[in-house]
Amino acid sequence: MNSIRCKVLSITPFNDAVYQVSLAPETPLEFKAGQYLCVVMGEKDKRPFSIASAPGNDTLELHIGAAVSESYPMQVVERLKTESHIDIEAPGGDAFLREDSHRPRLLIAGGTGFSYIKSIVEQQIALGQKVETTLYWGCRTQDAMYYESIARQWHQDYPWLHFVPVVEEASEGWDGKTNNLLAQIKADFISLVSYDIYIAGRFNMVGAAREQFREMGVDEAHLYGDAFAFIK
Repeated sequence: MNSIRCKVLSITPFNDAVYQVSLAPETPLEFKAGQYLCVVMGEKDKRPFSIASAPGNDTLELHIGAAVSESYPMQVVERLKTESHIDIEAPGGDAFLREDSHRPRLLIAGGTGFSYIKSIVEQQIALGQKVETTLYWGCRTQDAMYYESIARQWHQDYPWLHFVPVVEEASEGWDGKTNNLLAQIKADFISLVSYDIYIAGRFNMVGAAREQFREMGVDEAHLYGDAFAFIK
């Protein structure tokens, strides 16, 4: 990883639990879609967040879920609010987009795991790729699906991308699936053997997904998620 000083451009709440952060690195950062950076809070305190923007942008976008005061992510948000600059270390992670693969892609996001998926989708768009791609985004409620508008716009604009929004608690008029995220995927697929799968979310969800996908024939050489480096 490289150590880079960044100017804090903006911190904008998507809702009462997720913040959109924009950083301008003082030196260009080369990374691959789906990688992450670490915000340096102290010499031994470096906190990872997926880069939500695609490679090649002048700015770096983060989505920080910080609902609880004094929580691990909220401490980062408060630091960013009070500092004009922040140090990051980047890039990190091996779950980046395999651009040369032509296998159909299954992108799975739980909550703010969408930030990881956003970088991958925007890179596919930038490259002009038309690989068949299905995006599942699972949240507890529609209000928690903080960037639903952009995902639905992708679905509308790109025939190769299919967006399946999933919430556990649906309000009246909800245009999507009402289910547990993994249960919905199990209902929609018989086999996952031919897919490149990219997944991000809470570690317990990602771990449960791997167990379920093994039962559905996943080729684990094509199952990508940085959480797998931390869960056995």
